[in-house]
Amino acid sequence: MEYLSKERYDQIVAELNHLIDVEYPRIKDDLSDARAQGDLSENAEYRSARRAQAKAISRIRFLQKVLQYSRIIDTSALPKDQISLLSKVEFTNMASNARMTYTIVSPHEMNLEEGKISCKSPIGAALMGRKEGEIVDVQAPSWKQTVRKFLSDSNFSK
Repeated sequence: MEYLSKERYDQIVAELNHLIDVEYPRIKDDLSDARAQGDLSENAEYRSARRAQAKAISRIRFLQKVLQYSRIIDTSALPKDQISLLSKVEFTNMASNARMTYTIVSPHEMNLEEGKISCKSPIGAALMGRKEGEIVDVQAPSWKQTVRKFLSDSNFSK
């Protein structure tokens, strides 16, 4: 079971609907046009359309599976005194004194450019359930870090 914010859930539904209602019919038309050109063994347009069709079908199935096993996060049920999904956290890397700010999200919402890290990433997993001011060791496959003084803001903006 994956938990998604309402915003991300709506984005996935919109992408799925676009693929089903717009992209897939367009690909089917391209495939039909390419098939009408004759010899399929040497038809690059046909092979390209088949690849596009396979890619679209794969993406549609993936998004359907994500939605099937996802639930929208009930923000009122999130704990206010500890870090959980959708908590905005600020912490200091004790080795470098670098301050970092991230929002903890599900793996399907992760986007480092927007400051969103997965709850399953080494840092996200180490911070989940912690309270303000705790010192936490973060273990990743290639490094180990200690972070401190993270501030949790469970009352994130929706």
